[in-house]
Amino acid sequence: MSEEVFIEVFIEGIRIFLVTISPILLVSLGVGLIISIFQTVTSIQEQTLTFAPKIIVTFLALALMFGWIIQQIGDYAYRLFTIYMGMI
Repeated sequence: MSEEVFIEVFIEGIRIFLVTISPILLVSLGVGLIISIFQTVTSIQEQTLTFAPKIIVTFLALALMFGWIIQQIGDYAYRLFTIYMGMI
């Protein structure tokens, strides 16, 4: 495997990782921001108030997007084994 192909495969893998994980992180960030605003307005500083909704919404987002994530990873694996393996 040439150096260029290795770098291309590595960059594509990082891109797939970022594309698949960023929607879940953005949902978690949004929920955290809403809860932080709520805590600031009400002066409630309870740690479980932040943790529990974020973990629930994060798992919900993961469950809803699981099919899409698997599709993206499967497409990458298919490209990896069909296109790049032919270059070796």
